[in-house]
Amino acid sequence: MLSRIAESMFWIGRYVERAEDTARILDVQTQLILEDSTIDEEPTCRALLSIMGVDEPPEGRTDVAYVLDVLCYDPSSSTSIASALMAAREGARRARETLSVPMWEAINTTYRAIPSGQLQRMRAPAIFQWVRERAALINGTADATTVRDEGWHFLMLGRCVERADMTSRLVASAALAGGSGQPWTPTLRACGAYEAFLRTYRGVETERSAAEFLLLDRLFPRSVVFALNRAEQCLENVESAQRAGFQNEAVRLLGRMRAELEYRNLSDLMADLAHEMERVQVACMHATDAVARRYFAGSEPLAWQGVTA
Repeated sequence: MLSRIAESMFWIGRYVERAEDTARILDVQTQLILEDSTIDEEPTCRALLSIMGVDEPPEGRTDVAYVLDVLCYDPSSSTSIASALMAAREGARRARETLSVPMWEAINTTYRAIPSGQLQRMRAPAIFQWVRERAALINGTADATTVRDEGWHFLMLGRCVERADMTSRLVASAALAGGSGQPWTPTLRACGAYEAFLRTYRGVETERSAAEFLLLDRLFPRSVVFALNRAEQCLENVESAQRAGFQNEAVRLLGRMRAELEYRNLSDLMADLAHEMERVQVACMHATDAVARRYFAGSEPLAWQGVTA
């Protein structure tokens, strides 16, 4: 497959997932700030911006309105939903000949909400629901109409790497708000995990059990371990079988991170959850660099702006 097409498919998967998961994180955090009077708005907003990789905000009050502008509405902000949707559409335009007509239409129609001003006119929480529905439409259309060839594996690889990264950010944001009320219930709901969690843990909700479910559950598709495992499988499908070791650096990085999560004591992870989630994000960043070097020769690498090595 041409490296241009492979790169475009990879980043379509990442950017659509990024837009959806940013909406999920904003939904949780704005709900907590607005509904819980014990939360100090400014430090919480600054911490959320830090988790999402935004540079130090300018002097002056940092409130929910500023956070929404930077992480949702502003097309010039590299961390915003608007910029992610624009980048996904640009990737789809570059790989137009490999996409089905319904998938192209789903991505392009979603993008049209930005230049038309529709996105800017929507307000929370309706905008978060709209983004999640559009992402579900794009992903569902891709699942139903894309041939399971190399292009599909790169699309899924991008989606899974981004999902592992963003779920770790969502867990970090819940850990950040751990001292104020019950942040884990809206976090589980934002991941679409609440009902599955209740069935798995028989309705007993604690910070430990919620974090364990979102990080380590092997059957829930939005858990970090599930996403890392699927990303490994996508890379193995692209590569020829190796009898010993891993020549693919991305597989090694993702596999090592997954193994560290699965085989470490949960108490050790919980002791400094925010730091452990940053390690997941760094691993995803380095794996993305490895994928770009191996498959996207001659292309200018793109990267999550959220974490520095």
